Amino acid sequence: MPYLIDGHNLIPNIPGLSLKDVDDEMKLVQRLQRFSTQHRTKIEIFFDQAPPGQSRSQNFGSVTAIFIQQGRTADLAIKGRLASLGASAKNWTVVSSDREVRKEAESYQARVLSSQDFASNLTRPRVDGDRKSTDKWNPSLSSAEIKYWMDRFGDEDL
Repeated sequence: MPYLIDGHNLIPNIPGLSLKDVDDEMKLVQRLQRFSTQHRTKIEIFFDQAPPGQSRSQNFGSVTAIFIQQGRTADLAIKGRLASLGASAKNWTVVSSDREVRKEAESYQARVLSSQDFASNLTRPRVDGDRKSTDKWNPSLSSAEIKYWMDRFGDEDL
């Protein structure tokens, strides 16, 4: 299920990130890239207060960051995106702790997660059985399996 995320609403809920950081948005985008890859989903993240002339949309793989011009808010942009999605908004999850954004998302039957709940999902280790790249694969054979293969191929090369 794809996500619409209120970025500045999420940042304070993620350990190691702060709205005071100069590159807080990009640090969050990097974390969301890993999340979107692991969960095979699309993410649109909205950041308000873009510097003058810097409002834009930028793709980072399956994560699209939308930087909203000053004078508008991410909340309004998310509401507008929900309106443009129409009936298909029910296939999306909106991540925000803003009461009005959550209410708007619910009116479109979108799934709603608080920023705190999503942050805990984002920082929780995966438990779906997939090995992380840093894990070492340690196969073990039973005595019967070793005997089977030794009988089959012998030990002449040992």
